[in-house]
Amino acid sequence: MLEIPFVDLPPLHGASGTAVLPGSKSISNRVLLLAGLAGGETAVHDLLDSDDTRVMLAALKALGCTLRRDGPVLHVGGLGGRLRVHEASLFLGNAGTAMRPLTAALAVLATTQGGRFELRGVPRMHERPIGDLVDALRPLGCRVDDLGQPGYPPLLVHGDAGGRLEIGRPIRVRGDVSSQFLTALLLALPLVAADREVAVEVDGELISRPYVEITLNLLARFGIDVARDGWRRFTIPRGSAYRTPGAIRVEGDASSASYFVALGAIAAGGGAPVRIEGVGLDSIQGDIRFVDAARAMGGDVRGGPGWLEVRRGRWPLEAITLDCNHIPDAAMTLAAMALYARGTTRLTGIASWRVKETDRIAAMAAELRRLGATVVAGDDFVEITAPAPHAWRAASLHTYDDHRMAMCLALAAFNPLAGATPARPVRILDPRCVGKTFPDYFETLFGLAWTPPETVPVITVDGPTASGKGTLAAALAQRLGYHLLDSGALYRATGLAARSAGVALDDEAALARLAARLDLRFDADRVVLRGEDVTDELRLESTGALASRVSAWPAVREALHGLQLAFRRVPGLVADGRDMGTVVFPDAALKVFLTAGSAERAARRHKQLISKGIPATLDDLRADIEARDRRDLNRPVAPLRPAEDALALDNSHLSIDESVERVLGWWDERRPFGTPPAG
Repeated sequence: MLEIPFVDLPPLHGASGTAVLPGSKSISNRVLLLAGLAGGETAVHDLLDSDDTRVMLAALKALGCTLRRDGPVLHVGGLGGRLRVHEASLFLGNAGTAMRPLTAALAVLATTQGGRFELRGVPRMHERPIGDLVDALRPLGCRVDDLGQPGYPPLLVHGDAGGRLEIGRPIRVRGDVSSQFLTALLLALPLVAADREVAVEVDGELISRPYVEITLNLLARFGIDVARDGWRRFTIPRGSAYRTPGAIRVEGDASSASYFVALGAIAAGGGAPVRIEGVGLDSIQGDIRFVDAARAMGGDVRGGPGWLEVRRGRWPLEAITLDCNHIPDAAMTLAAMALYARGTTRLTGIASWRVKETDRIAAMAAELRRLGATVVAGDDFVEITAPAPHAWRAASLHTYDDHRMAMCLALAAFNPLAGATPARPVRILDPRCVGKTFPDYFETLFGLAWTPPETVPVITVDGPTASGKGTLAAALAQRLGYHLLDSGALYRATGLAARSAGVALDDEAALARLAARLDLRFDADRVVLRGEDVTDELRLESTGALASRVSAWPAVREALHGLQLAFRRVPGLVADGRDMGTVVFPDAALKVFLTAGSAERAARRHKQLISKGIPATLDDLRADIEARDRRDLNRPVAPLRPAEDALALDNSHLSIDESVERVLGWWDERRPFGTPPAG
C-alpha cells in the first residue's frame, strides 16, 4: 500500500495483464463474525487483509476468540454463542461491516448473558446512521445507549445475565437506508433462536438486495437456513445454532473487480485483455452484475468460474441509464466509465451513496467536475457527460478518505484514449485510503497500465561522490511513490561481478559483456546480485573504487544504458548518479545537481563508516573523494557536470529532510495541479 500523501498518474495509454483480486470485504467480515460466533474452529482461506478486516479481527480477539495463522490461512476459534468477555471497548474504524453486525450481536448477547460493550469508530463513522438498527433492537429489550448524537455511533450496549428478548412478534427494520441493518439482525438473531423461530420484517423498499443475498448464503454455510418471503419477511427457524463449516474460502471482491472490468473496457484495445482472477461469473456477490452494465456500455467481457477477461468492444463507450440499486458500490465505477462514453450517463437508485464512507454523490460530482465533466446530481441520481477533448483538465482529486473514490478516479488518467488534448496527468490525494479494501490497488494498476516512456515523469539527482544523492533520491522516491534507480549500484554491482569473475578492470570488452548480462534485482531495500544479497557490500569504499573505474569505459556505460532506461515505469522515476540528467534522461522534468564541499563529504562518509565498525581516517577519505572527483570530471565519456537546466542544491548545511522539502517544492512548481482542493 502506498504510504504517501498523494500519487501522481501520468497520462496512460493502455492496459493489459492479470489482476489478482484480494478477498471480498463484504464476505470477509461476515465470515469472520460468523466464525467468531460459531463453536469450534473455522479455517478461513483467502481472507482480505485490509483496514476493515483488521478492526473486526481486533474486536473478535478482544471478545475472546482465538486467532491462529497457518501461512495464508486464518484459524478462528469461535465462542459457540457464549460470551467469554463481558466488558470491552471496541474501536471499529470506518467499517460499517463491523459496526452494524457487532452492535446487533453484542446487544443480543449482553441482554441474555450480561455484558457492557462500547463501540466507537473514526469521526466519519460517527456520522453514519445506525438509528434504524437501534430502533429495531430496543423493542426487543436490548439496552442501547447513545454516547454521542442520537442515531449514530458511538454506542453502549449493555444488559444483565438472564434477561429475555421479546421475539414473539416479528422484528421490524427499515430497509431503505442501508441493507446492513437487516444483515446485522440476520447475523445476530440465530443466537436466540434455539427455542422458537424468529421473524424479521422489512419496512419500505429493501435496497442493496444482493448484499442480503450474500448474508443468506453465508448463514447457510454456517448452518442457518433462513426462509425468505420475497424481500419483506425473513424467518430464522427454531433450533438454529451456528455450526462451523470447518473451512471456507473468501472469493475475490466483485466490487474491486469492477475497476479492472472498466479498465479493460477502456484501455485494452487491440491487444491482450485485462484478466481478473479471484472472482468470476459464478460469484455469490451481487456486484458481479456490474459485468452486465459494462457490457451495455460496450465492454467485451468474458468469464468463467473465478476469472474474467475484458477487452475494449464498442468505442467510445455508450452512455447508459441504469437503476443501480442492485450494484450500489460498483455503480461508482460506472461514473468513471462515463468519462469515456458518448452521451449522458444517468445512474439512479443510489441514495445509499450519501451514507457511505462519505457523501459519494456530492463527492463524485465535485471531483468529476474538476476533470472537466458536466455533472448534474440529485438525492438519488447522478448524470455525467464526458469532457470534450479540449476540456479535460489536470486535476488534484480529493478522495474524502473513501477507498472507492480513490480507485474510481484513478481511471481518469487514461484520458488520452478519450482524445484529451493535451493529455492530462491526474493527482490522487491520500491514496492510502484504498487500504480499506484493496491495499495494493495502485501497485496492481501500475502493473497493468502502460504509456510511452517519454510521458513517465523523471527526477534526476546527480552529483559527486558522497554528496548524499543516493539518500536524497531514495527519500524522494518514497515520498512520491516513484520507482528508484540507483545508477551507482549498477556500476558497483558490475565491479563486484568483475572481481568475482576475475575480469580485469582494464578489459573494456569483457566488462561490457559482463554488464550486458548483469543478474541484478532490487527487492525493496535489498540488492541481489546473482541470487546473493550484496546490499552491504555495495556500500564499501573498495566497491565504490571499482565502480569509478568500470564506469569510465564507454562500452560498459552503453551496456547498462538499456537497463537504466527500463526503470522508467508508471507512475514515475527518481534516478540518481553522475550523468542521469545529462545522458540517460536528458528530458527529465526536474534535474537536481547536488553539491557539498569535499571536507563535508569526507566527514559524512567517515561517520557512516565508523557507525558500521569500518576503520577509516578523514584525511584518507578526503583524498580519495578528491581523486574520484578529478577522475569523474576528466573522463572522456559523460564527465561529471550539471545539466544546463539543472538546479543546484548545496546541501553542506541542510539535513536530509530539508533537502527533500526543497526538491519537492521545485517539483510542485513544475506540476500542473495547482492548489489541492479543500478537504
